[in-house]
Amino acid sequence: MKKLLKGFLGLFLVLLLFALYVFYTTGFFRTVENKFEGKIIKKVPIPGVEDMQISQEDHFMIFCSDDRAGRRDGKPQQGGLYFLDVKAPMSTPKNMITESVFSKTFYPHGISMIKIDSDRYKVYVINHVDGKHSLEVFHLVGDSLSYQATLKDASMVSPNDIVAIDENRFYFSNDHAYTSGFGMFAEDYLGWKASNVIYFDGENYREVAGNIAYANGVNKDPVRELLYVASPRGFLLKVYQIEDNGDLTLIEDIDCETGVDNIEFDTDGKLWIGCHPNLLRFASYAEGKEETSPSEIITIDYRGKGDYTKEIVFLDDGKNMSASTVAPIYKDVIFVGNVMDQHFLVLLRE
Repeated sequence: MKKLLKGFLGLFLVLLLFALYVFYTTGFFRTVENKFEGKIIKKVPIPGVEDMQISQEDHFMIFCSDDRAGRRDGKPQQGGLYFLDVKAPMSTPKNMITESVFSKTFYPHGISMIKIDSDRYKVYVINHVDGKHSLEVFHLVGDSLSYQATLKDASMVSPNDIVAIDENRFYFSNDHAYTSGFGMFAEDYLGWKASNVIYFDGENYREVAGNIAYANGVNKDPVRELLYVASPRGFLLKVYQIEDNGDLTLIEDIDCETGVDNIEFDTDGKLWIGCHPNLLRFASYAEGKEETSPSEIITIDYRGKGDYTKEIVFLDDGKNMSASTVAPIYKDVIFVGNVMDQHFLVLLRE
């Protein structure tokens, strides 16, 4: 009887320690107090704007939309890829995905664009349809989109974000190594470092970084040969040196104390990152069990190994917008996207 009692006590302690570990490492105990030195100037009624990218040179933004809440609830809608003149942030965005441009099912996720000549951009969009993944490739001239190709590869296990390096090369992140079963459970709740970053050199795909806890946002430094990878399950921003052959060498991990998501840059090279302060609350929100999930924007001014400053720019309990993922900035206007809210925010800094 005593052995049985000790066994039950031991099991209880293990489960208690597991629960405390999950709560602590996902931000469950964090108090979220609203913070922003500025004002919300617009709530744009477009759902699931998970990723955004601004061309500072040509003064426009593209962003994707996928009504994930609708799909979760059995009401799927074709996703969109929008164009917005950031010189007129209050104007109505234009959806460039029409039947004549792209007739296949479109549920977009991460996006990246790169200028390839005087008036043309190449745009990559991660597309998830019925558990299958692809990269849709477009050309963008002005606010007109033309479909070019669909890329598929076995390395696209669970692609999350992508960054174009030039016209033919790019990196993308897989946020999971396992998409079901105990492997996925271990990645989500135990923080198992199993996801990776894949490099495409124009001909072949290969893993160039692994052992990451939920590899998410990925972006290249606008000046230096550095690649930044967000690890929200680890609350880390991972900084890599890009080698001549495309390989990545880890320089350091920056503790961000929040669930970092997509990464953008301002004109000074400072990183702007949309974040999830409470990952458990976000998971419940994504499943429809909670009405809101908190949002956060942080900036990181990275000057070199061990030399950086962090700042919380925006913090919201989820009532203005839930589950922020991205926060590009144009002058004093910040655009804040999200996983599955029914609108995104346009903020003006004071």
